[in-house]
Amino acid sequence: MPLSSHREFETALAFAAESVERTMDRLLPSGTSGEARVFDAMRYSSMGGGKRLRAFFVLAGATLFKVRTLPALRTASAIEFVHAYSLIHDDLPAMDDDDLRRGKPTCHKQFDEATAILAGDALQALAFEVLAHEDTHGDPAVRTALVSELAKAAGARGMVGGQMLDLLAEQDDSDQSIGAITHLQRLKTGALISFSCTAGAVLGKASESLRMALSGYAHDLGLAFQIVDDLLDIEGSAEELGKATGKDQAAGKATFVSILGVERARAQAGMLARQAAAHLEPFGEAADLLRQATEFVVARRT
Repeated sequence: MPLSSHREFETALAFAAESVERTMDRLLPSGTSGEARVFDAMRYSSMGGGKRLRAFFVLAGATLFKVRTLPALRTASAIEFVHAYSLIHDDLPAMDDDDLRRGKPTCHKQFDEATAILAGDALQALAFEVLAHEDTHGDPAVRTALVSELAKAAGARGMVGGQMLDLLAEQDDSDQSIGAITHLQRLKTGALISFSCTAGAVLGKASESLRMALSGYAHDLGLAFQIVDDLLDIEGSAEELGKATGKDQAAGKATFVSILGVERARAQAGMLARQAAAHLEPFGEAADLLRQATEFVVARRT
């Protein structure tokens, strides 16, 4: 049953999560040899948790271009491996120093810091191994494009660069303007979301105009997603979110909420979600699940 057979977002999201977890389980290493500890840490941190929203974006985008199921699932697994790696490293004492992730001990608490670092490194490497394999696409040019785009999204001009800016944001002399925060979040959060939303177009060899429409969708939705994250950090509970709340405020970091205020931030998230949906006009009804995703992002409580 393809994702496109689902009409309601919640059931489609659950279907995407279940499908990609089965694929991830097959792709993750396992065994009882000497390196089994890092295998266990990789599985602990990447399986059995999270909404798999990035995987959903890959699968939903792939349906627009009639991409086969296996390439879409392998690409969705790759982005989830990179996302899991980023969370492992983000939780380390040298970064955000968090004890909980998705309601359970973070990787370095469950294992140890060295194992957590290695597990994150291995998950990132696995993502590119998956994308480079011929099972992901028969055309080497498409595989190369996927590897290149994910490398850019995850690297120094993408997620890693955003994390660097986030660490610098705790310093007293940091730029705390709305422009600086927008730039930070476009890199830290938005770059991987952008890859997720446009990967289906790469797999389907879509026209540049259609790929740019999905890129515009991802840009606006990624910012809305982060604004809601900032709201949840203030209004949500640790029980709901499965992680500590209020840390940005305690550290004196500027966020969309600290600059705009709660009501303006919520209004801005809604406006960005509507803009994101407008980018989907070229796809007609085929993009209805992606439109519903914009409503989910601004209404979510976790």
